[in-house]
Amino acid sequence: MAAFEIKTDPSEDDRKAILDPLLAFNSSKVSREDYKPLAILLRDDEGEIRGGLFAKCYYDWVFVELLFVPEFMRGQRLGTELLARAEQWAKEQGCVGIWLDTFSFQAPRFYEKQGYTVFGTLERYPPDAHQRVFLRKLL
Repeated sequence: MAAFEIKTDPSEDDRKAILDPLLAFNSSKVSREDYKPLAILLRDDEGEIRGGLFAKCYYDWVFVELLFVPEFMRGQRLGTELLARAEQWAKEQGCVGIWLDTFSFQAPRFYEKQGYTVFGTLERYPPDAHQRVFLRKLL
């Protein structure tokens, strides 16, 4: 018999108890696991990390988890260069594409200008007439 327990403060062990068997199941169904992380750091003149890109390659796609350029560094095509470097790395890994998500108040137009297309939206997330926008680019 199954029992349910709702926790609003789950531990890392609770998470692993769900994640580990899920990953094992996925591994049994997919012929290739090739998880590779990527960080492209954006440093200022003093060498301080001010932004950058964090991504991961798996299942022949790169997922851009984080991309940030601080306001005082914008307008210098740094975001474009971060994406270009990630795309080049993805090609070197043999990936077929890159995907990411952003909010409607962040940068969906920027990504579209870089050749990314919308493949999904989540309305009212966050609330107040915003959307979460999912984009991809085939390489």
